[in-house]
Amino acid sequence: MRLRPLLLALASLSATVPAAAQGYGGGQSGPRPLLAREREIVLARSAAPAAVSDSATVYALTATGYEIAVRGTNGAACYVSRDWIESLEPHCFDAEGAATIMRMHIRRVELLHQGKTLAVADREVADGLASGVFRLPRRPAVSYMLSAAQQLMSDDGRKVGAWKPHLMIYYPYLTSVDVGLTGTEAQGLVVVDSGKPTANLMVVVPDFVQPRSAPAAQR
Repeated sequence: MRLRPLLLALASLSATVPAAAQGYGGGQSGPRPLLAREREIVLARSAAPAAVSDSATVYALTATGYEIAVRGTNGAACYVSRDWIESLEPHCFDAEGAATIMRMHIRRVELLHQGKTLAVADREVADGLASGVFRLPRRPAVSYMLSAAQQLMSDDGRKVGAWKPHLMIYYPYLTSVDVGLTGTEAQGLVVVDSGKPTANLMVVVPDFVQPRSAPAAQR
């Protein structure tokens, strides 16, 4: 992939994202409130259907950063992102997303949580991509954001609560033209971070997933 366009794009990862879809918009420096471990696990798993999240690895935020709270078996991974201090953004990624996009997301939140500025956080991620610490997906990667317990924020800091259940299919440098969209949004489809390394096709789906207790085998 072209290095210069990649770095230029990552330097502006705080660009506006349509509605409340969680791309790289927003970002706020400062400690995030920590949740009880069991509550965080339940929230993280609520991002995806049980068929995905019950066997996924689950990460939980601590004072110093994210750590594995439950080790899964299916390659998927779930965590509660906090792009804003007050937001709760449950995500589950498939195996390719967990190895790529999720690692960048998690590191960005950790740096903001530690009091680093948004510019510093985004620069570390950009440098990590350039050096090989992080990588982009080699195939389309999927993120589930289906939780009814979402507490999302718009890029200008407004609370929007549980916005809409949606999938985010990551495909580096994807644009609206690539998928045949002639406008910015059509029938619940929109390209987020268009033309950037973190580009993804957001697909709004009908139903939320409700938070549920941990699988019996993992209690």
